This record gives sequence, structure tokens and C-alpha cells, in this order.
Amino acid sequence: MLILWLLFSVAEATAEPPLIAIDVGHGGADGGATSARGRPEFAFNRDLAGVLADVMRARGQRVREVNFSGDIGHLAARPERALGSDFFISIHHDSIGEAWLKPWLWAGHEQTYTEVKRGYGLFISAQNPYPETSLRCASAMGAVLRRAGFTPSTWHGRRHLAADAENGVWYYDNLVVLYRTTLPAVLFEAGVIKHRDEELELLDAERQARMADALATGLAACLSVTGISARE
Repeated sequence: MLILWLLFSVAEATAEPPLIAIDVGHGGADGGATSARGRPEFAFNRDLAGVLADVMRARGQRVREVNFSGDIGHLAARPERALGSDFFISIHHDSIGEAWLKPWLWAGHEQTYTEVKRGYGLFISAQNPYPETSLRCASAMGAVLRRAGFTPSTWHGRRHLAADAENGVWYYDNLVVLYRTTLPAVLFEAGVIKHRDEELELLDAERQARMADALATGLAACLSVTGISARE
């Protein structure tokens, strides 16, 4: 038994960690939503994705950057760039419908904001080839985010079926980056950039680091339990 345990321990120690594809949502001609103060969503996405990549690498995790330069225009090309990875996470920031926006002036420019929606959300697709692993990892990330003091938005329940509402996980079956990938996949909405207070919070470097740490912790815990070879 001791020999078997030693062999298992050596194999576990020498095994490569999972390769995580981190996708930056939007880019190029499509900057995504516009924040309450006029900043494009892509800029928020790129900042947080960069922090997440740094956190993962500092922990010895492997990262594949997807669309960090904003040069991928076609949605289906994002999962293609992730081929060979073990998990796909797309980083986004949220907005809200026009009916819930109010006008205001910021730095001499007309902008819009909301007061009714804030908080993070995690999305998975039932059409993804690995829906169970996608849900398991999304729930793990959501649980760690909650323990770190972040609050999931309940607003998504207006349009999406709950996968794990307590941890902020929702089904969004027809998202191209989720169902066109050959990997377990999650889309993460870090917060609502149309909410004036939350926009400022999302720009805070310390908060970004805490959020990235929670995402990295939850995902690593999920993949260590699931096992790369047990995606199905």
C-alpha cells in the first residue's frame, strides 16, 4: 500500500495543472456595453482578465490568453483559439435594458445609468458538451465569490432559468462562446457598469484582485475534484 501511495503522490505532483483559457469579451469594433461614465466594457473586461491571468500564473496554474488584444471579431473564433485547453472562462461586465436607464451628465457628456441592478452573474449553456462540469465549476466559483463578500445579482432571473441561483449561476443556452466550445465553459459577468457606484468599485485594483483570487480558487478546487479526464 505504501508503494502505491508513493506512486500516486509522485504522479500527482508531476502532473501538469489544467490549462485555463481566459477570454476577454468584446473588442475591436464592438466595445460592448458603455459604463455610466462612458468607458467601454472591453476595457473593464481586459483589466479583470489580466488580473485573473496574473493570479493564476502566480499560483502555478497555466493560462491561455484569448482576445486580450481585442482582435477576434467573430464569436465562434474565440472557442477555436481555446482548443487544447481544459476550461474556458469568458470575462464580461453587465449592463441593463434601456427601460431601466436614467440620463445624467458626466464630465460634460450625456450618459446613462441605473440604480436597480448590480452584482455578479455566472452563465452556462445546457448545449455545452460538458454541462455538468461547467455547472460544477460555476457553482464553485460563485460560492467562493460569496464567501469573499461579493453578491450575485438576482436580476438575471427575469430572463434566465436558474442553474444555482444561490451562487449566481444561470442558464444562457444560446451564447456562442459557451455552446460552440469543446470545453467546459463559463461566462462571468463581474458586475454592472451602468450602476454608478458599482462601476467605481469594479475599477478598484484591490477589489479586482480579490475577485480574481475568488475565481481562481473556485475553479482550481472544482477542477481538482472533477479531474481533467472526467469532464463527461
